[in-house]
Amino acid sequence: MRSLKTKNSLLLLCLPMLFLQAQGELKSVAGYSPNIGSMVYMLEDLKERITEQVKDLDQTQTDFQYDADANSIGALIMHLVSTESYYQVATLEDREWTSEEIESLGVAGELNSKVNNMLKGEPIGHYLDLWDEVRAKTLAGLKTKDDAWFASNIEEGLNYRYIWYHVMEHSANHMGQIGTIKNRLPK
Repeated sequence: MRSLKTKNSLLLLCLPMLFLQAQGELKSVAGYSPNIGSMVYMLEDLKERITEQVKDLDQTQTDFQYDADANSIGALIMHLVSTESYYQVATLEDREWTSEEIESLGVAGELNSKVNNMLKGEPIGHYLDLWDEVRAKTLAGLKTKDDAWFASNIEEGLNYRYIWYHVMEHSANHMGQIGTIKNRLPK
């Protein structure tokens, strides 16, 4: 009897994934070393899921803040672009941002009311296009690295794998915020 309950419970847990065609398996993307390929899979999965959430937003929805201290969806996407670009340049190109990069990509490195006010009036496609550009450079750079590099330390107690894990979990965190903002959009 217990076995039947367990099977039914597992079926109920997995049923939504079948209908949503969700993946239940992390894969390593071909063309990358195995561990980097797994990270690429997760980065791409999160980007795709966030893009699906926001791609059809109109200007009012892109700029919407549910209170004066909240971030807009546009600002959050730009923040993801900024964060990925920063770590891409630092870890894959071993350099600092140029003054032009600071001006164009660094604007949303930190989220606050000043940044939110600056990031108004651009359509969601503008932010998604920037993210596509940054991601293309990230993927190209990661293709040139191997798992030995990925596991190597930048400094004591900090390796490249952790840096890219941070970029990935940062996206997951802000995906939740984006969902909350979407739920609070005016009807």
